Amino acid sequence: MAAYKTLDDFDPAGKRVLLRADLNVPMSGGRVTDATRLERIAPTVKELADKGARVLVASHFGRPKGERVPDMSLEHVVGALADILGREVKFVPDCVGDTALSASSALNDGEILVLENARFHTGEEANDPDFAKGLASLADVYVNDAFSTAHRAHASTEGVAHLLPSYAGRLMQAELEALGGALGEPERPVLAIVGGAKIATKLDLLGNLIARVDQLAIGGGMANTFLNAMGIDVGKSLCEHDMAETARDILKRADELGCEIILPSDVVIAPEFAQGAPNRVVPVDAVPDDQMILDIGPGSVIGLSARVGQVRTLVWNGPLGAFEVPPFDEGTVAVARAAAEATETSGLLSVAGGGDTVAALNHAGVAERFSYVSTAGGAFLEWLEGKTLPGVAALEA
Repeated sequence: MAAYKTLDDFDPAGKRVLLRADLNVPMSGGRVTDATRLERIAPTVKELADKGARVLVASHFGRPKGERVPDMSLEHVVGALADILGREVKFVPDCVGDTALSASSALNDGEILVLENARFHTGEEANDPDFAKGLASLADVYVNDAFSTAHRAHASTEGVAHLLPSYAGRLMQAELEALGGALGEPERPVLAIVGGAKIATKLDLLGNLIARVDQLAIGGGMANTFLNAMGIDVGKSLCEHDMAETARDILKRADELGCEIILPSDVVIAPEFAQGAPNRVVPVDAVPDDQMILDIGPGSVIGLSARVGQVRTLVWNGPLGAFEVPPFDEGTVAVARAAAEATETSGLLSVAGGGDTVAALNHAGVAERFSYVSTAGGAFLEWLEGKTLPGVAALEA
């Protein structure tokens, strides 16, 4: 039983619904260049409108810091959203005050209105109670469908949830269900794959995961730091030599908690990080001083792919190598394809997220084949770290 209510728990007909969405999409020359976030909120918007709600969509866009920045107006997003929804979308040049209130009052059942960028007001990021009241005055009900902003205690993500009957939208619901299944009460064994450049940025993440998963595979530059901490020479690879003691502490604590740490057994090395650099595979303990580790080797790929096929739950954050430059993408691509295969054939629950991770899975052509891929960068990471997300906590309150 979820601790929050969803769209199934109320009848939106005739009600003004303040829908917090994430319309913060990439743009160039006044055009949306990646509409993924708009596509993901479309089911919630359509369902509410189809059931006769008067939908007011609130969002932030960029970092205007309380100023009216014309380039950061949500008016630029309205056309793309209308195309995706296949219906008219109105716009009002404010999100609180008389202009917004009269636009809200004029809405008919089933109509959709996008409010101006909430961050044009300093009260948004300050979670100012009066600004939250201004937002709440526009509506009868609040729906949060922006998990990607749930790690921020802002007026439109947290404050307003305490002032109106509050519900999770379909995207928020899907995200929370996927994440709950992955780390809340998961089917075991659970494998986490964590890649990326630095341990320093993922200390909380590693600390939380070793207490929750059965196996933790570490790749990317972070693996080099662990190998170095174990006395293995990593040549001129990216490595945080000053984090050796921290890495040893993590290894020790993982051992005490019964979490198996998996590091590469072989690696792909090259003299420099560049496309077409001469590269070869060596055992992990045979990296020459003038070479750098840029990917996991084929033996490591086979071992990790086999594990992916044997576990019941997979949580993935971060690439296993320098995937942006071929051929150092091969390890990440191969293991990602093994995970997609296991998801389809043996019922693996595969949940992945974080900016580089989404890019890597798209690059491997498997993002659609995972159980769930979260586009919520910061919120997904904070959830992996075991932190309370204010926007979620407010729905559960």
